[in-house]
Amino acid sequence: MTGAKYVEHASEMHLFSEERSRVQSSKYKIVKPISLLNNKSLLHLSVFALVLVPSHSFLPSKTVPFHTTTNIFQKTSCTESILQAKKLGLLTFDLDDTLYPIAPVVHEANSAFDRAMNKYGYFDILPSDIVEMGKQVRRENPEFAVTMTHTEVRRMAIRRKMEDFVYQNNLREVARDWGTDVSSLTSTIVVNARRWAETSVSESVVQAVLDAWEMERHHASERHLYPELIDVFQQIKEDHPDVIIGAVTDGKANPLLMTFTLAQFFDFCQSWEDDQSGRSKFFKDLDSVEGNADLNWIYDAAYDRYLDLCEAREANQMITHADDDDEIVWIHVGDDLAYDVSGSASCGAKTIYCELDEQRYGQTARQHFDNLSSESSTKLINNTLKELQNRKRMNTKARNSVTKTLRYLSLLPDALNDILDEEEEAEIMMSAQRSVGVDA
Repeated sequence: MTGAKYVEHASEMHLFSEERSRVQSSKYKIVKPISLLNNKSLLHLSVFALVLVPSHSFLPSKTVPFHTTTNIFQKTSCTESILQAKKLGLLTFDLDDTLYPIAPVVHEANSAFDRAMNKYGYFDILPSDIVEMGKQVRRENPEFAVTMTHTEVRRMAIRRKMEDFVYQNNLREVARDWGTDVSSLTSTIVVNARRWAETSVSESVVQAVLDAWEMERHHASERHLYPELIDVFQQIKEDHPDVIIGAVTDGKANPLLMTFTLAQFFDFCQSWEDDQSGRSKFFKDLDSVEGNADLNWIYDAAYDRYLDLCEAREANQMITHADDDDEIVWIHVGDDLAYDVSGSASCGAKTIYCELDEQRYGQTARQHFDNLSSESSTKLINNTLKELQNRKRMNTKARNSVTKTLRYLSLLPDALNDILDEEEEAEIMMSAQRSVGVDA
């Protein structure tokens, strides 16, 4: 059979292969469903088929019977499940130090915190005081420490600092009225001053200060968004119009609240604060001797959100049945090896590790693990030294799960397409190798 006939035969096999029926839930799974070849995959398969044809097949003086060459297709899974195109179905992102530098964002949010505290009459309470108070709150409540969210710890820390402020003012006023020193006041006065301070702090004022901090955090994130990202997201949506884009974050940032920049591109946000039981187990594992913390829970939750959105889109006829012929690929993008790379890879995602250019992007979170004895590494509310040490071990192990490493975000659309191409080529290669084994 000539090479041209061989390609023609491959095309015929493509046209006559039947689509296997599937249940509704299998349409969107990040697995390998049976599907038809797209043009690109067919071309790749044809090329491999030509390579496997004996050389004398192309000589005009000899002809090879049809049945001697069709065994490549007849004896392998290529007949039963023709290779399918790879399609980017789910794209998830970390936020802090992936889409914007976290250091200036937190600095500006802390400035808003200062202004709010002064507005309500609580002077000289610094953001660093809240961090230290948060650590104290956790130490005082070890049985609940791992289940507390960032928001819960910050709210309790703000309230405690407000109560201390009122308490100290009360003691000074009483001492001044009595013409004595604070240290000379009786225990009865001290106890009553503490009780009065605890009841005088308004919960609505605590919430207002917390809201001011969180609101400015989102505004600052939009101001410091890496400049090329809007163009990058527009290109991604152009290349992959049906992709569902989500955020997976361990903090309070939410791209859906960044209405001037990211909200238009994101479909959902999955936060660590959404699942108390999963978060609790993770931090308990992280603080253990082994440090084998399981991050599957948050990525499983993100994948469930993806499935729900797929069903909603189909119900609203926003996707076509042609989408069923593609194999869905999930890619996660983030700057943290342990949390982003290892966690998402264990749930089936391909990973892009954002180890961005330092001068251009100003990432700082990764530096916490460079020198674990430094003060900056242990200033985070949620991290003990043991947790940071275990995180560093997890980071080292996670490097084996990196699919692509990114230095410049402008290259992200190309990185996504490269992963899809490599997935297609890898599947074609495996099919060709199986064909060789069958023929042998």
